[in-house]
Amino acid sequence: MSETVNTTDIVTAEIADGIAWVRFNRPEKRNAMSPALNRRMMEVLDELEFRQDVGVLVLTGEGSAFTAGMDLKEYFRETEAKGLAGVRQSQRESYGWWRRLRWYQKPTIAMVNGWCFGGGYGPLFACDLAFAADEAKFGLSEINWGILPGGGATKVAVELMPFRQAMYHAMLGEPIDGQKAAAWGLVNESLPLERLKERVTEVAKVLLAKNPVALKATKDAVRRVGIMAYDEAEDYLVRAQEAANSFDNEGRKEGIRQFIDEKAYKPGLGAYDKTKMQG
Repeated sequence: MSETVNTTDIVTAEIADGIAWVRFNRPEKRNAMSPALNRRMMEVLDELEFRQDVGVLVLTGEGSAFTAGMDLKEYFRETEAKGLAGVRQSQRESYGWWRRLRWYQKPTIAMVNGWCFGGGYGPLFACDLAFAADEAKFGLSEINWGILPGGGATKVAVELMPFRQAMYHAMLGEPIDGQKAAAWGLVNESLPLERLKERVTEVAKVLLAKNPVALKATKDAVRRVGIMAYDEAEDYLVRAQEAANSFDNEGRKEGIRQFIDEKAYKPGLGAYDKTKMQG
C-alpha cells in the first residue's frame, strides 16, 4: 500500500510498505537547501516521526542530485542581507532539522542518488545508514570559493573518514565518486544507480523486521558512546538497556521465548517474529 504526501512541495514524501521516501524536490537547483526547504523538512519530520505506518525513513533527492548543499543565493546572500538576525535564523532552521534527524525515532537511511556537496554532509551524517550510487559525486568545495567547510561539514568529514582522507578532502576541494566515498567511509555501500533503490529497500525491510524500541536505543547508543571513555560508555549502555527493557519488556521476553522455548530462530542470523506479539 502506498500513500503520496504533497507531491508539489519542495519536500515530497511517499509512504509505501512501512517506508517513508522523503525527497528534496528542487531538481532545477540540484536540490540545494534554501531556508524554505529547511523549514519544510522540519515539518515533514514532525509529520512522519510517530506515524504507525512508518517504520523507516529514507532521505533522497529528485532528479540528478541528493543535494548540492546550501543555496548560495538564498541561504547566504539573501539571509546575510537581513543582518545577523537573519543569518542566525537560517542557521537554526538548517542545523535544527539535521540535529532532529540524528536523534530521530525511526531508523533513517540516506540514499545518495547524485550530487552531495557541502551542507549536504549535514543530513548525510544525520542518517543512520547511507548508500550511494557509483555515479554520485561528493565534495567539500568550500575551499574553492574562499571559506572553510562550515555547518558541521568539517566535523562530518573527520567523524566518518580517516584523518589523511578528511584533510585531503577538505583542503583540495576535489569531488569523489560513490565508490571512493564508500572506501573512505562516507557511506556504507556504493552500487550502480539502477540498483540503488532496490538495495535501500532491501535494507529497510530488514530494519522493519526488528524491534523498534531496540533499534532506537541502539542507534542512540552508537552515536553517544563514540565520545565516551570506556567506563562511561559501559555505564551508559547498562542504563540504556535497563530503560529499553522497562519500556518494552514484553518484546524482549518474546524474543527470548522464541529463541529458548520455541527454538524458532537464531539471533545471530535474523530477528524474532514480532507478529506473534501483535496477534
